[in-house]
Amino acid sequence: MTELKEKPQTKPPGGVQTVTVTGDEDGMRLDRFFEGRFPGLSFSHIQRIIRKGEVRVNGKRAEPKDRLQSGQAIRIPPLKIDAPKPGPDAPVEQKDRTFLKSITLYEDDDVLVLNKPMGLAVQGGSGTYKHVDGMLGSMRDKSGQRPRLVHRLDKDTAGCLLVAKTRFAASALAKNFRSRSARKIYWALVVGVPKPKQGRISTFLAKEEREEDSVMVIAKHGDEGASHAVTYYAMVETAGQKLTWVSLKPVTGRTHQLRAHMEHIGHPIIGDPKYFNKENWELPGGLQKKLHLVARRIAIPHPRGGTIDVTAPLPPHMLQSWNLLGFDAKRYDPILDAPEEE
Repeated sequence: MTELKEKPQTKPPGGVQTVTVTGDEDGMRLDRFFEGRFPGLSFSHIQRIIRKGEVRVNGKRAEPKDRLQSGQAIRIPPLKIDAPKPGPDAPVEQKDRTFLKSITLYEDDDVLVLNKPMGLAVQGGSGTYKHVDGMLGSMRDKSGQRPRLVHRLDKDTAGCLLVAKTRFAASALAKNFRSRSARKIYWALVVGVPKPKQGRISTFLAKEEREEDSVMVIAKHGDEGASHAVTYYAMVETAGQKLTWVSLKPVTGRTHQLRAHMEHIGHPIIGDPKYFNKENWELPGGLQKKLHLVARRIAIPHPRGGTIDVTAPLPPHMLQSWNLLGFDAKRYDPILDAPEEE
């Protein structure tokens, strides 16, 4: 598979103009399209011109999240491009770039797989200023293109985070996620011993707003905001009858899916501040009260052929727990035998 050689417009037009969506922009969100074409354009300005209807897709109004198709005509209004930032060696950008390099598990011309630490947010939000998405701006290429997130992890979940370095890769990988071609395996430490040892959890999940924050709750088909969620689990090893190392394979990718599903079957993940509500349960000595969940492995077709298959190490707090409990991280993972689902 080869990337199209067409060089899209990257300089701000002096007035209104129309540009065509290229093949490697197929499937890209409209707001991401503007970020890619015009690197100096602020996020707030992108959102404003789209929501005001100044941007048209094939003559019609569109939303920032709308997916584009190759060949579509995009009306571009006059743009306000921010002055370029100081050179690539500006102290903050240099620090961010050095940090991202230090947590890189795999990298080529199109793809980056990071070992996201526990506690680092993937994207910004209310009160969140340091996050992976913000740091990716430090890795712009010579043409000003910045790497793009392909999926997300919860702030307290460590492990494999896939990033696209090119528009071509972002489009291809996004399609793989939508078609469920990506295989993701997570490891967790949970309360008790699940029965049966291997199983499939299938529910509907919906967001429920609470005083302090929001959580995902089990819902019924047809409930407002309810989405179907499927998870396979397999017991790897136990520590008596109190704790179990489980391997998890989500078929869908709902918010907090694994955490809500394990709580639903009565075996919440150790250290989970949202879904662990076992009364009078005491953490065994030496184990840290942190979320014991890691995105252990990701395998997905590479945009240019072959497969990306990357494994993340256990984060420090989980490695400590595995050592204390006598678990061998090299043990065979039975979740590999879980069936594939469309």
